[in-house]
Amino acid sequence: MDTAAPRRADALTYRDATEADVPALVVLVESAYRGEASRAGWTTEADILQGRRTDPEGIRAVITDPASRLLVVERDGALVACCQLEHRGEAAYFGTFAVRPGLQGGGLGRQVIAEAERLAAADWGARQMQMTVISVREELIAWYERRGYRRTGTMTPFPYGDERFGLPQRPDLEFELLVKDLPALTVLPDLPAA
Repeated sequence: MDTAAPRRADALTYRDATEADVPALVVLVESAYRGEASRAGWTTEADILQGRRTDPEGIRAVITDPASRLLVVERDGALVACCQLEHRGEAAYFGTFAVRPGLQGGGLGRQVIAEAERLAAADWGARQMQMTVISVREELIAWYERRGYRRTGTMTPFPYGDERFGLPQRPDLEFELLVKDLPALTVLPDLPAA
């Protein structure tokens, strides 16, 4: 996977996260999902989970995992979003997706997920994107469905009792696997110079 140069697309800059990004990424992810700050956006989990969403060790683990990359998304040098891609053979896992709460609802998330899908297909040859979403997050699942993801009905239990994943506020939490088939990319051969 080419990680050398940042890529600009639609006035956004995408680059791989570094150790120096860890504190800002923790703040971004927490602000998008937990606590009062998350209520400024629509992706909040504040009513179903309290406590932390991530920590420096969790972010650092994604950055240093050779099978993963954590994309930092910037606009005019300011961190506006992030997402994780993990190489899983012919599939890629999409996670740690966060958009700054005040910027949610304006199309930024659509741009980021489209770029993540493009990178997974182009860099890894991924034929499918996979993610897990808390099954009671109907509005969020509907958003992903509008992006071409489909529910599989494959459920994984929520890790109750493991505070690294938050403090559940209800007893019926579980993760559902969502998938989207990615188009095969055709690589054209280099043509000789005329």
